[in-house]
Amino acid sequence: MARTTSLFFCSECGGESPQWVGRCPACGEWNTLVAAPSPPSGAKSGKSGASRTSQPRIEPQMLNKFDAAAGAPRSTGIAELDRVLGGGLVPGSITLLGGEPGVGKSTLLLQVLASTSGRALLVSAEESGGQVKTRAQRLGLRVDSVGVLDSSSVEDVCDAILKDTPNLVVVDSIQTVRDAVLPSAAGSVAQVTSCAQRLVEAARASGAATVLVGHVTKDGGLAGPRVLEHMVDTVLTFEGDQARQLRMLRAVKHRFGPTGELGLFEMGGEGLVGVPDPGSRFVGDGREGVTGSAVAATVDGHRTLVVEVQALVVKQDGAEANPRWATQGIDQRRLSLLTAVLAKRADVRTSGCDVYAATTGGARVTEPGADLALCLALASSKLDLPVPADVVAFGEVGLSGEVRGVGRSEARLREAARLGFKRALVPAADVQVANGLVVTPVVTINDALVAAGLQPRRRAA
Repeated sequence: MARTTSLFFCSECGGESPQWVGRCPACGEWNTLVAAPSPPSGAKSGKSGASRTSQPRIEPQMLNKFDAAAGAPRSTGIAELDRVLGGGLVPGSITLLGGEPGVGKSTLLLQVLASTSGRALLVSAEESGGQVKTRAQRLGLRVDSVGVLDSSSVEDVCDAILKDTPNLVVVDSIQTVRDAVLPSAAGSVAQVTSCAQRLVEAARASGAATVLVGHVTKDGGLAGPRVLEHMVDTVLTFEGDQARQLRMLRAVKHRFGPTGELGLFEMGGEGLVGVPDPGSRFVGDGREGVTGSAVAATVDGHRTLVVEVQALVVKQDGAEANPRWATQGIDQRRLSLLTAVLAKRADVRTSGCDVYAATTGGARVTEPGADLALCLALASSKLDLPVPADVVAFGEVGLSGEVRGVGRSEARLREAARLGFKRALVPAADVQVANGLVVTPVVTINDALVAAGLQPRRRAA
């Protein structure tokens, strides 16, 4: 009799282990290995490969014989989503959409279902059909052509996809769908992997564009095994501050187009509304004389955003003070690096101080082009000197205090001029002609501090 063996999978990274150990050998996380049954070790595909030869043989075809139009994206009816996807959803593709609870994933996909021409299928594994209809009525959506499958069985889902052949399928969510063949609970590594694989095969066979909703971990990453992200064609992240109405959609993986594009939405009473021109949404009121504030011209995907960066540096009292650091919308590791550069290269020291940094309007700044503006904001707060409200800045700051070029300077300056800024501090390598802007090239962080009026020029040693 064949002996049945078991494998252990990590719920964080999807790594395999032949036996249970307390710490995952792949990612180092503790207590994340769970058991999943594997086929019997003595199982064979058949005598002399009979089962393999019984299936029809697939011959390779020349690439020029395929129809490129069959893989063209189809519009979802949501302009900002189409922007991120490069035109829309590709037939037969699998898209994974992740985001925190309550951010609006189900609302966005329900609007997509209502906007889709042709048949659509919603697999509502977390809500009943009545709850879905109530939300659609509240949002004023017409969902007459949307079928709802109130089941968590992957067999039922695949049968519905192959039988009805809808144009669009939404599975909400992949962590709640279960394969009855596996004994583990829904959401486990084995269940998520098996269900995702079967849905991928059904989507390829039917040509239906399929969107899977995924949960996120406490760290903001997609829950489930890492192999799930490799199975799908596109991975989208939907994020936003619960206290604000702004929502941001990004593609972190996309086989049919570029990644990094940004889609902006605003949550309202009638659902999510696209924001094609964010304009001054990420810039404050520009009050004169306020310290700790600077404006950065940043690029996110193909969009140019002018974002206000704020900093607060407060000196701690007492010899045993324990300084606190906090950020919102800014990478704290980047903040630590820039404060070290300011201390070493510009004599603006923040040791023994509480340091807080944030962006306004719920923006998240990740590109190095915001370095210069963040340095100006930190120096402004520490020195208690304001940066002029009509100044915008961009540039990457290196460890030796040099200001490096970041590219797309013409688009950054054009957007800043459109929003009414008068002066721009830019890397010397990125100087461009801009209507209505006085462009000041800076070589080092000291040059930028002098140009912003934060300190006199330091003498050369």
